[in-house]
Amino acid sequence: MAEKILLNEYKALAKETWTNISLIRENIFEWSVALVVLNPDSHYYGGYYKAIMKFPRNYPYEPPDFRFERPLWHPNIYPDGRLCISILHAPGEDSMSGELAGERWSPVQRVESILISVISLLDDPEVSSPANVDAGVMLRKDPEGFKERVRQDKEKSKGDIPADFDMPTHESAFRKSEADKVEPNFSWSDSEAEDDFGGSESDEEMFDDEDEDTEGDA
Repeated sequence: MAEKILLNEYKALAKETWTNISLIRENIFEWSVALVVLNPDSHYYGGYYKAIMKFPRNYPYEPPDFRFERPLWHPNIYPDGRLCISILHAPGEDSMSGELAGERWSPVQRVESILISVISLLDDPEVSSPANVDAGVMLRKDPEGFKERVRQDKEKSKGDIPADFDMPTHESAFRKSEADKVEPNFSWSDSEAEDDFGGSESDEEMFDDEDEDTEGDA
């Protein structure tokens, strides 16, 4: 089931302009993802931020791992590129952090919601509990210095922009027009995917089927 869900999500996101995705070694459980910030007021506007996403075999019941490939100066990004963001935390409430279950991962979340949450975090850092304390302090006490550090990272990120990728520049580029939409460059055909992953039933039908199976086993 995880393979089928991820393939459907991959094909949908491959049509978007605000992200650029590909599979690593044609493995549906490992994605190369690049994000583009479309808010011109953001310090991160104009950058091309590459990351790696690794999905568990029981996705969507557990969240994927997300890590930026290049260092990115931000209060909520660890020096190794990992994110401190609630949506990627395991399901359920956490009394230690104070996070509610609704703020954390749940099976109804999808890759698109993760990526949009990451972009929102870039636009609006959470400085009360920073992963990068130095970045959080600089943002509060030296905003111009913070802006310069981000600019340096942003300029480096532009070196990762592929020659065949058209960088969007504003919010209206969130979705291509129907005429511009193209199928993703993916080696599996639709018929092969349906054979491998059991047809084209909806996610809801799959969850219903799994619930029925579980009840039968009980």
